[in-house]
Amino acid sequence: MISLAELQRRIDSGELSADAAITQSIETIDTDDKTIGAFVCRTENPRSQSAGPLRGIAVGIKDIIETSDLPTAMGSKIYRGFRPRADAPVVAMLKQAGATIAGKTTTTAFASVDPTPTLNPCHHGHTPGGSSSGSAAAVAAGMIPLALGTQTGGSVIRPASFCGVAAIKPSFRLLPTVGVKCFSWTLDTVGLFAAGVEDLAQGLSAMTGRAELTLGAAIETPRIGVVTQDFAGAPEEAGAEALRIATRAAERAGATVRALSLPDIVGEAWRIHPCLQDFEAHRALAWEYRTHHADLPPLLRGRLDESVGIVPADYDAARSTANRARKALAKIFDAVDVLLTFSAPGAAPKGLASTGDPRFNRLWTLMGVPCVNIPAYVADGGLPVGVQVIARFGDDAGALKAARFVEGALARH
Repeated sequence: MISLAELQRRIDSGELSADAAITQSIETIDTDDKTIGAFVCRTENPRSQSAGPLRGIAVGIKDIIETSDLPTAMGSKIYRGFRPRADAPVVAMLKQAGATIAGKTTTTAFASVDPTPTLNPCHHGHTPGGSSSGSAAAVAAGMIPLALGTQTGGSVIRPASFCGVAAIKPSFRLLPTVGVKCFSWTLDTVGLFAAGVEDLAQGLSAMTGRAELTLGAAIETPRIGVVTQDFAGAPEEAGAEALRIATRAAERAGATVRALSLPDIVGEAWRIHPCLQDFEAHRALAWEYRTHHADLPPLLRGRLDESVGIVPADYDAARSTANRARKALAKIFDAVDVLLTFSAPGAAPKGLASTGDPRFNRLWTLMGVPCVNIPAYVADGGLPVGVQVIARFGDDAGALKAARFVEGALARH
């Protein structure tokens, strides 16, 4: 993989030109994407910008995020060839920071559940996850140092776990979702993929102009609460082993680690996530569902058909439950700095029929809190499995710092 932070250091020192860094990424895409299939379209003759903290950094953009100079097909034949007139704000933020857009990465249709043909770079016989399939795969394959994805259930953290890369789903609305095809306005969140935690921090800081997100030399020792989300069912052995390994490594590195139980209302919030998501999806995709029903991919079409009967009273009750759960969760962070839990049930499923199960992700998306995936374990077949560090809403800097601590502890132990 390509470290964004290392590229920045080499460019700043004059060891590597920004143009040469872009060329390296493009040449790798030319060679490797013929097999992986992470990109749906590419920028013609991309060039480095002359200034900005992300100059020389090639970025992939998930193809539900609008770009003015590339089509945005949203993984669906309904929007094939669609050309927005303007960049989504998150794309503009990248360009303003000096990044170069390498191309659009594959997404499941409308960021839902119908798989893409993208292969997992760690094992081509397994899914890279979804819905941000191409973004995770492109970073994992070493094509690009940074990519944008989105998460409504588990579409950033889960593919990051499956592909063995770092990723952050930031606090809700830290990154704007204007110009991103909506599935659920309460849940949709733009996130980042990169090689490591420092790379995420550098990329997110450059995009947002928030210096507090960069990681200093000192590594603080966090108070960690380990949660197993029993209401979501048992993990597979690989998922359980990843959490055990990360927990032991953090303890050996000096962190205060203890098991925590989540309040009942938080478990209830996990249960109502699909009600809230699907009610909003029917409104966000109302035109597509009404006028292009037959053109919707089969899994998404079936999901919308099954959830058509959700009534406003159920949606209102779900929103109320979510609000109460967020307040209960906030109190937990009075006793710990971060939570540590599963990023996925286990390693990436075999084949491309499924993008995996988001059951260990969807609660945290609903809560709006920052989540960072860290690779923790390699299962049979060379398949990576991650864990996620979760912080209080708005404490994205704290999430990144604690994730770097755990990442370093794993590297040592």
